[in-house]
Amino acid sequence: MSTKKPKSKQKQKAKTITVQTLKGKLEVTRSGMGYVLIDDQSGDVLVRPNDFGTALNGDTVRVKVIRENVRTGKKEGKITEVVERKQTEFIGRLQVSAHHAFFVPDSDKPMPDLYIPMQSINGAQHRDKVLVKLVRWEKEDKKPVGEVISVMAPDDVNDAAMKEILAEAGFPLSFSDEVIEESGRLVDIIDEAEVSKRRDCRGLLTFTIDPVDAKDFDDAISIRKLGDNKYEIGVHIADVSHYVLPESALDAEAYRRATSVYLPDRVNPMLPEHISNELCSLRPHEDKLTFSAIFQTNENGDVKQYWLGRTVIHSDHRYTYEDVQQIIETKEGLHKDEILLLNDIAQKLRKKRFSKGAINFSSQEVRFQLDEKGVPIGIIVKESKESHQLIEEFMLLANRTVAENIAKQHVNKKPIPFPYRVHDQPDEEKLAPFIQYAKRYGHSFDISTPQAIAHSFNGMLADAHGKPEQHVLEQLGIRTMAKAIYTPENIGHYGLAFEHYCHFTSPIRRYPDVLVHRVLQSVLDGAPMIDKKMTEKCKHTSERERAAMECERAGNKYKQVEFLQSHVGETFEGVVSGVTSFGFFVETVEHKCEGLVSIVSLSDFDDFRLVESEYSLVGRRSGRIFKMGDKVTVTLVAANLEKRQLDFEWELG
Repeated sequence: MSTKKPKSKQKQKAKTITVQTLKGKLEVTRSGMGYVLIDDQSGDVLVRPNDFGTALNGDTVRVKVIRENVRTGKKEGKITEVVERKQTEFIGRLQVSAHHAFFVPDSDKPMPDLYIPMQSINGAQHRDKVLVKLVRWEKEDKKPVGEVISVMAPDDVNDAAMKEILAEAGFPLSFSDEVIEESGRLVDIIDEAEVSKRRDCRGLLTFTIDPVDAKDFDDAISIRKLGDNKYEIGVHIADVSHYVLPESALDAEAYRRATSVYLPDRVNPMLPEHISNELCSLRPHEDKLTFSAIFQTNENGDVKQYWLGRTVIHSDHRYTYEDVQQIIETKEGLHKDEILLLNDIAQKLRKKRFSKGAINFSSQEVRFQLDEKGVPIGIIVKESKESHQLIEEFMLLANRTVAENIAKQHVNKKPIPFPYRVHDQPDEEKLAPFIQYAKRYGHSFDISTPQAIAHSFNGMLADAHGKPEQHVLEQLGIRTMAKAIYTPENIGHYGLAFEHYCHFTSPIRRYPDVLVHRVLQSVLDGAPMIDKKMTEKCKHTSERERAAMECERAGNKYKQVEFLQSHVGETFEGVVSGVTSFGFFVETVEHKCEGLVSIVSLSDFDDFRLVESEYSLVGRRSGRIFKMGDKVTVTLVAANLEKRQLDFEWELG
């Protein structure tokens, strides 16, 4: 009988992990640690500062996973490539010595100083506040290399603040020499050969309606009577795609920016001024190249037929919204018959839209009255009046018609890649607490279908109009809604109640509109373009749109704080506009400026806790409640421009 020796303990083999290289966006914390947010949402990858390579906060990067915790799934990695820079322009201080200069950025996110060659300081002096552009950062460079673009005026704090908002969001503050040169080569003389390819609309009564301070007019309206109860209405849009061609430096820059950004005292344009304010701006008494949607309609706004294509127009007059509103209200003024007819048709189109389930959220916007240095001296609340709605309805009609036309087209039984503007149905989880909240004000919701929800929203908004709860119900209702985005997946636009919708009407300031023009023209030419990168382009332009909106909010907030700086210690009437665990937000009635009443400042009165389902803070001892929509009296105790923050204290009434 043989005996076997006991087996010796075999060494366990180390678990082999396949080396992954992932793509995502780097976010740097204030402590200096980084996290790459992976595109497929498979989890963040921790990156230590020494492993950033040449990446900066916000850059799209490739990261190699170097270790992974099998139990928790947490990954740690090293950045191997910068795919795309979020930001290439920075604001900060210049440090100049005898032989070299360094730029120290103003940023709460750690980043290396930039080396500035002496020939690239462009006249800047030691300690000057400057705008610098990152021009090179190769692996062999010890420091990123930059050049001074401009010196900031030392006393112009506002200019620096606005530029910083834009730069941090990744919007370039200047155009490259190549882009400016390419733009400058475009001539504003329209030759007859080009006119002969287009529908000539120069003989039609045509005009623009825009804000009083607008410089880029990208849409115009024409109208003529065809017979009894039969009219031709043209929506004419600046033909940007005629000038901005694919693969050009202009096109690459427009795509990178994707949108113009509108701040209280400036516009950061998508296209150089020569294009946006001159070549493509539909200025009065000038021939202009346009892309048009021309409708035959009756006085009820029923479209009998339409035509889409390239045109040439000649605007007869430039109206402001105020001009047109005065004609509507007084029934007097230049071309009053045509203005009143267009307004009547627009209001009928609007009524039809709401009857089909479009949601009638109204929003108040503020406009700042600025002095010559950009300092706010007043705040005006802008209202949407019939003159605004006139333009809005005809732009919506054109946008919808173009999208409907493209949706019918197929190549190899597949839809054409196209940047639809979509808006998803409300999220049930967000909607449920809102419905319960609305019940307190006597509003009930039918949630049997998406259309029924929309009709319930409209009924609630109509009933609440003019009542104390109107503002809070509108604000909370908007928060239940999905965000509109660009995508080739056409799921329709819930808020507008359109099955097909796109953006066709603002190519001077929105890149998706340029894409729409190109695809539409290819269809009209009988050779539909198949853009395999359309999904990527839609994702990029949606992201840039969100960034622009955040810039605009930050710019408005800065101006609100700047305006109220001289009012510290004063008392204001306000409305509770938001409730959190750390306090409640108050919007002043007179100026629409929002600030925080912190939970700490309330501790002398009671111990307050957040009740999320009630959108309220409730005192444990007194039962005192602060809920959204409540009117309160507050005193302004601090206005911090650097943080763009207002602090209020509640006054016991």
